[in-house]
Amino acid sequence: MERGPAVGAGLGAGTRVRAVLACLVRVLLWVASALLYFGSEQAARLLGSPCLRRLYHAWLAAVVIFGPLLQFHVNPRTIFASHGNFFNIKFVNSAWGWTCTFLGGFVLLVVFLATRRVAVTARHLSRLVVGAAVWRGAGRAFLLIEDLTGSCFEPLPQGLLLHELPDRRSCLAAGHQWRGYTVSSHTFLLTFCCLLMAEEAAVFAKYLAHGLPAGAPLRLVFLLNVLLLGLWNFLLLCTVIYFHQYTHKVVGAAVGTFAWYLTYGSWYHQPWSPGSPGHGLFPRPHASRKHN
Repeated sequence: MERGPAVGAGLGAGTRVRAVLACLVRVLLWVASALLYFGSEQAARLLGSPCLRRLYHAWLAAVVIFGPLLQFHVNPRTIFASHGNFFNIKFVNSAWGWTCTFLGGFVLLVVFLATRRVAVTARHLSRLVVGAAVWRGAGRAFLLIEDLTGSCFEPLPQGLLLHELPDRRSCLAAGHQWRGYTVSSHTFLLTFCCLLMAEEAAVFAKYLAHGLPAGAPLRLVFLLNVLLLGLWNFLLLCTVIYFHQYTHKVVGAAVGTFAWYLTYGSWYHQPWSPGSPGHGLFPRPHASRKHN
């Protein structure tokens, strides 16, 4: 008979603990939601600014042109100086796959929520198909340049012995090395992905300005794209500091910029193209006219 109050007190304490934990979870969710909202608003405002986008292009040019000078002021034994580092293997080598996954989800949500039309959504997603074709085509072109400019060498203790083997395949089959002009495909891809993602993500500012649905999932996907864009910038800087010859990096970045200009700067503004980011998503204001 005397254990009743103790049991009741224990149940009351457990109820209070659960109430406190539930309140704490609600507070954490509110803070996370506020941070998500604030972060997405600020990031959209920055990426949506035409002036800042022009400065961003200048930043990428400065990274590629002047970034290699930092190799004299950084630790050459850092993890980022190794070709086998985690970021190089898991991210740089698969940069287009990561970009397609994150950016494809963002474009899908923005276009479909704005238009509710599958055909328009597919048209905007086709820009990623064009990007994949550009990446594949550029990779094959870089290999062709290396084949046309290369020669076959046999490494020896005394140095390199030049062989007269006519092409890369026969050279490698003989156990030798083929050396030609190697355009940096990593610099090309990271530059192209940075320009492409900045262009696509800039639409979110106008999307928010039109009061279109912008729930937590869309804002989270947008911020994930912003984080990936930041990672690509960091890895591009690491690439130009630690890897490849200077002209190989500059040419790779120049080709990536030219590919962006041909697509986003020129072709996508034509009616027979996949369309520029944001095209056809937002209603155009019509000036009211009064007829007397």
